Amino acid sequence: MDHISALRNVEEALRAFEDGEADLATTQRRVQSVLQSYATEFEADERRPYRAHGEPPADGVVVVAPDGETAKARVRELAGAEDASFEIEPL
Repeated sequence: MDHISALRNVEEALRAFEDGEADLATTQRRVQSVLQSYATEFEADERRPYRAHGEPPADGVVVVAPDGETAKARVRELAGAEDASFEIEPL
């Protein structure tokens, strides 16, 4: 899924919510689904998504980075996981 398609899908979910065709929980699931699809299909110049596996709060965090070491640093910073033990895997 490219950037424009992801944005359109999020807009559709928000429009349905605003029009009363979907509740908040459904809208959240739709938006999360769009983001998950976008993240796992992410294709950009030399960057890819990585998922952290291990101790909280790092476990399950997904970031985009050019390599595993950068991904690990981003997870530590964004998740506040300076002391957590975790591994990184490309998606």
